[in-house]
Amino acid sequence: MKVGFIGLGLMGQAMATRLVQAGHDVMVYNRTREKLAPLVALGARPAASIAEAAQHGGIVLSMLTDDAALAAVAHDPQGLLASLPRGGIHVAMGTYGVPAVEALEKAHQAQGQTLVSAPVLGRPEAVTAGRLGVLAAGEAAAVARVRPLLEALGRRVFELGSEPRAAAATKLANNMLLACAIEAMGEAFSLVQKCGAPPAAFYDVVTDGLFASPAYTIYARIITERSWDKAGFTVALALKDVDLALAAGGRTAVPLPSASVCRERLLGAIAHGDIQKDWAAMALEQARASGLA
Repeated sequence: MKVGFIGLGLMGQAMATRLVQAGHDVMVYNRTREKLAPLVALGARPAASIAEAAQHGGIVLSMLTDDAALAAVAHDPQGLLASLPRGGIHVAMGTYGVPAVEALEKAHQAQGQTLVSAPVLGRPEAVTAGRLGVLAAGEAAAVARVRPLLEALGRRVFELGSEPRAAAATKLANNMLLACAIEAMGEAFSLVQKCGAPPAAFYDVVTDGLFASPAYTIYARIITERSWDKAGFTVALALKDVDLALAAGGRTAVPLPSASVCRERLLGAIAHGDIQKDWAAMALEQARASGLA
């Protein structure tokens, strides 16, 4: 399929690479031009503008950092709303607030275009290994049309109905739950360490027992090895997502006390200069609060 791809950060690079390797005709755009080179070497086409990428087949995937970046790409005078053809599909694959997705859906509808919200579950290494999960919500015909692209990105597409906001909310809930798991592990690792148990042994207990799942095995390893300098998902991005989850809870009168605890840990990590560390540094912040080096 012919598809444009906008946004080549760590996740975007991995996702666009996967699409090219799957045989799709991919045109890539990024504000920082040097990020195009590795993909062009693999066979992707370089786009000189958002408009050129949007017009390459009438389908464009975006993987952008936050609500502001998404709005900028959409509303730029040469952006997606102005450039995507009528009947075109924008697949927004980042993690965004529910109001931002609702507003973008209405803006695309006014232009005769369709928004599919398709945030993803997994780190860059999950993309490379074909283990990415994709949450998809939007008009059924549009989801069906882009499904081959979504399937090329990972192991499963979770269809969440016709309302794009449903995928946005599901991704926020998933990230909030994962944040809570990391926070809880940080507390547990601090407790066993202060009581003299080796963290490596506790890692074995966690990952070979009731918590033998990627959410625990990946982050328990990072905590045990203290390898939060190798960020797959930064503290800064985690705070953005937790704030968005809390905002969604506020809009719908859903208390999220555990998310509030995670927010405090993330703010503490930022205060200690760890904003670009992996969000598993919540465990480092817990260790500090526990009097551990």
